[in-house]
Order: sequence, then C-alpha cells, then structure tokens
Amino acid sequence: MRILVTGGGGFLGTYIIKELLKNPTYLVTNFSRHTYEHLDQLGVPTIKGDLAKPADVERALLNGFDAIFHVAALAGVWGRYQDFLDINYTGTKNLLEAAKAHGVQRFIYTSSPSVVFGKDDLLGVNESQPYPSEFLTPYAETKSMAERLVLQSNDGAKFLTCAIRPHLIWGPGDPHLFPRVIQKGREGKLRIVGDGENLVDVIYVENAALAHVLAFEHLRPGSKVCGEAYFVGQERPVKLWDFINQVLGYVKIDPVMKSIDVSAAYRLGWMFEKLFKLAGIQKPEPPMTRFVALNLGKSHYFSQDKARKDFGYFPRVSIEEGFKKTFSIRDQFKLNP
Repeated sequence: MRILVTGGGGFLGTYIIKELLKNPTYLVTNFSRHTYEHLDQLGVPTIKGDLAKPADVERALLNGFDAIFHVAALAGVWGRYQDFLDINYTGTKNLLEAAKAHGVQRFIYTSSPSVVFGKDDLLGVNESQPYPSEFLTPYAETKSMAERLVLQSNDGAKFLTCAIRPHLIWGPGDPHLFPRVIQKGREGKLRIVGDGENLVDVIYVENAALAHVLAFEHLRPGSKVCGEAYFVGQERPVKLWDFINQVLGYVKIDPVMKSIDVSAAYRLGWMFEKLFKLAGIQKPEPPMTRFVALNLGKSHYFSQDKARKDFGYFPRVSIEEGFKKTFSIRDQFKLNP
C-alpha cells in the first residue's frame, strides 16, 4: 500500500511514519516544503511542494497513493489570519480535491481539540461537543474549517475520511511544548493562571501516532470510523500546573509558585492583542493572549470512549514511561547534569 504523509518531517509526522514502517507492506512517502535527513535515513523519499499551491499538490499525487495522512499545518497562537487560512484550510482543500481526483481511498486528518475550544471549561466532553460560535485564534478557526471539510468529504464507500484530535503532544524530539515551557521557566516568565487545579489532556507522541495508524487501519467502507472525529489522549488527564512543574523539575528549574487570576490574564491578553494589532506586530507573539490565558487557566479534557470502541485506541506508553523516555535524552532540552 502506498501512503503519503504531509509534514512527515515534523514532530508528529515523523512518529506516524515510524509507526507505519513497522508494517513492511506500507510504502511511505513524505510531502513537505523541505527535505529531512532523518527521513532519508529511514528510506522515506520526500516530494517537495507547498500545500497552498494546487499545482504542487497535483504533481505530488501523480505518483499514485492509496492513502494520505494529512499532518502538516501552521500552528501557533498569533499571526496573520491569511497565513493560517492558506495552509490549514486552503492547503487541506487542495489536497482533498487532488486526492479524490487521483483515486486515493483513505484520508486521515490531524485535527486538534482546539477546534471546539471556546471560553468555557471542557470537562470530559465527547465528540458531540459543538464548534464554538467564536474562535480566539486563527489556528483554531482554520483547523475547524478544514476538519469540517474533511469529514464532509467522506462518502462511506470510495473516499473515506476521519479526523484525529490529539491534545498537547510531547515526547523525545518535541520542538514546541516542552522547549517553550522550559525556556519561559528559565526566564522566570511563568505564572499559574487560576487556582492551579485545572485538568487537561496531554498525549505522548508515540500514542498520538498509534491512534492515527489504528484509525487508518479501521477506515474501511461501512465502518464506524468513516466521516468521524476522535479525541485521543493519555490514560488520564493531568493537573496542568503539576505537569508543568514536573517538566521543570527534570531540568532543575524551580517550580512555578506565583499566580494570576484567569480573568486578569484574559484581560491582559486582550490588551496585548489590541496593542500588537495596532502596531502591526506579527512576530514575536504577544506575552499573553486571550486564547493562552484560557488554555492555561481552564480545564479541557475529553472522553476517549469513541476512539476505544471504534478502533481500539488505548495509550501504549503511560505518562510516567513517557517522562522517562523523554528525559533520558539529556541533550535535547540542554539539561543540567
């Protein structure tokens, strides 16, 4: 089976490719704007191109593929709306249209729980949770638009789609979550938002990759997976600030003790967003945004019953095992001896 992975050189994309390569019948190709030495070493070829350019996507699919894992996206809490729209929505639209035209049968989309995150706590909600009426970041809005397009494209017979919503992915090679937390911890810029008791879902990267591949292998005509979205996470939600302090402890950084009220952080985020927009500042991102304030201060964890029932997902690596694997590689976060 020939499989194309978009963004296969990235953090999650690489782990999905490694999970796929465990099956010798899967022939995997990466599609991205760059080549990657670690994929070359795995024997995975790369087709270079830009998802926002229909001609690049069309050229890539001329090679003929049976399935696509669409992992590539522009992530972030700040930036030009058009940039997020071009990659997250228009890029997905281009890929879907080319996939259907070239006889691709299965399409697995990497989504995010951010697509249902509004302003309220999400306490163990399932996939019936509606999209919010207002999005606080273009990332969440454009990912939501793309997810809906992917799920609506499923016909249940010849073109089968599903969406996987992993939350706060971490593990060895993490270029985003842990490095960001560690850097801000070193600089003394972290504050507990709220009372520190809020629960969130996290997911170790190998488990996120496993969920994608399990969904793919159950995505057959007439299956429950067709046209559906799925939350996936660890064996339990964690107290966010306990989790962050545990991360900091591994790198010998003092735990976060100072706090700020959620509503105060939200107002601060609103102020910074206004100032940055007036000044036309795209980079760096504001020190606080409304979205970040609510993510750090609210609970957001999800039922995984649907993923368990429909394709047998359960985390293969526990939170504790994940920490051991992640921090056994001492150089990746410049750990103190």
